[in-house]
Amino acid sequence: MYKAVLPDSYPLAIKRLYESQSFGKQFKSELLALARLRHNNIISLLGYYRERKEMLLVYQYISNGNLYGWLHAGKDKNKILDWPSRIKVAVGIARGLACLHHNCHFSVVHLSLSSNAILLYQNFEAKISNFGEVIILKPEGLMFVNSSDNDMSIRVFDGSGVRELDYFKKDVYDFGILLLKLITGNAPIQINNYSNHLDGRYIDWITCLLTCPSLCAISWTRNLLSHRWIVLDQIRA
Repeated sequence: MYKAVLPDSYPLAIKRLYESQSFGKQFKSELLALARLRHNNIISLLGYYRERKEMLLVYQYISNGNLYGWLHAGKDKNKILDWPSRIKVAVGIARGLACLHHNCHFSVVHLSLSSNAILLYQNFEAKISNFGEVIILKPEGLMFVNSSDNDMSIRVFDGSGVRELDYFKKDVYDFGILLLKLITGNAPIQINNYSNHLDGRYIDWITCLLTCPSLCAISWTRNLLSHRWIVLDQIRA
């Protein structure tokens, strides 16, 4: 990624892709998905350029970076994501995802939703990015598939087939993981710090909460309080 500045001082983000099969698919999928999508919680594609082996995608520049950098900023007191901001980010992601799944002209399955794919605009307005692995659906059937899975890339699905294979649920699941990261402030591997029976996966932690609530309640409380004190210490500093 590169940062460019126009003569009128307007900043742009430039993604540079080189000629290859994988980058060619990524270039095509981002164009197809973003060229016709306009939503406050989805990154805006402003233009593109292709000449021989050079492929460029031009986006609005997001100065706050991605969500991952704010959730895992360590002791950087300049990166404090308070609770109102976290709620705003969660709502923004939900609205953007709803637009992708329920657009009246076509639907987009993101497939790689993560904290790295969530950019934070001014006032922490969340914007979904990274559309290189999407599935795009028109009402009458499949429009485009880009996947690193070779078996997936040669299959042909209609719209109902994609829904039956739960690809939409994959996005919803990933959104749930993002909510847990926003609440706990921890990566999945950090969850096992408070239990001897977890291997660090969120799904195991949630299963423990549902099946052994008394055992895991202390872990949950310690986790939230620990993260809250870290934020307060950073503010005081």
